[in-house]
Amino acid sequence: MTSISNAHGIRAGLALALCLAAPSGARADAVSDFYKGKSIELHIGYTSGGGYDVYGRILARHMGKHIPGNPQIVPKNTPGAGSLRAANWLYAAAPKDGTALAIVARGAAFDPLLGVTAAQYDGNKFNWIGSANDEVSVCVSWKDSGVATFNDMLTKELVVGGTGPTADTDQFPKVMNAILGTKMKLIPGYPGGNDISMALERGEVKGRCAWSWSSVVSTRMQWYKDKTINVLVQLAMHKHPDLPDVPLIMDLAKTDQERAMMTLVFARQTMGRPFMAPPGVPADRVAALRKAFMATMTDKEFLAEADKGQIEITPVSGEELQALVAKGYAVDPAIAKRVADMIK
Repeated sequence: MTSISNAHGIRAGLALALCLAAPSGARADAVSDFYKGKSIELHIGYTSGGGYDVYGRILARHMGKHIPGNPQIVPKNTPGAGSLRAANWLYAAAPKDGTALAIVARGAAFDPLLGVTAAQYDGNKFNWIGSANDEVSVCVSWKDSGVATFNDMLTKELVVGGTGPTADTDQFPKVMNAILGTKMKLIPGYPGGNDISMALERGEVKGRCAWSWSSVVSTRMQWYKDKTINVLVQLAMHKHPDLPDVPLIMDLAKTDQERAMMTLVFARQTMGRPFMAPPGVPADRVAALRKAFMATMTDKEFLAEADKGQIEITPVSGEELQALVAKGYAVDPAIAKRVADMIK
């Protein structure tokens, strides 16, 4: 499902206009000369078949033709530690010449701020290339859970499944319980999101939180249409156009401090499926990669393939990702420490 809301479209258009500003002929020639005959390794921080793998491979098939010199992009799965293995490698060991990229978890940029010791990097020093989608996640409840609205979450227990301590499925409920007073009970240890969906069907859990709306649409839309599930709240920096009447988590903050804490957690949603290059890549190559990324997002063949695969495309430019990460790293360390304590 290729969808770009009006707000997304305006922002993406502005970013694209900036990104496509023509570099000098000399710079363009230098980038072309460098990439001609070369290949770029794209390290995908997860195993094959999942959402990040799907986004990584479709980009790899189309982006090379938009990079000066037309290098081939070769996807390579580098799973481990919720994509932190790929992020750590890109930061410390990858070539710093523009021939290595990675797609990692949307929250990876902020993990060092939140006390994740396995994240051995400074997310602010990566060169962020862009994201193919600006993710909106949701919390849902099963039809017989007794929880039908967000307000019900404040007074009734909702048992939800989780996939791991650094995953959104575990962190988002903990943050919501601590800041907003929801009463979610987390059952951790499910291998993946689809396993939580099956647990919902079996009655093992009564809710699923941090579920990408794009995944609901592509895998369980009938549940939404026939009211098998209730969509309780949107977890993102902005609402999805499909869900105008479902409350947005950011609108529920009661104080500036609450808003700052929730921004640190939910800004990762704008990161969507982020692509990045290591620190130290020459600026002209970073600019060329960002330009090529955004050009791919409007490539007719790319969009046709995405539409066929029901892959949501709501692009975010590399410049915007870079600014978002910088904003996160400028947060008061005391606020970051409070959030880190919530998700332990």
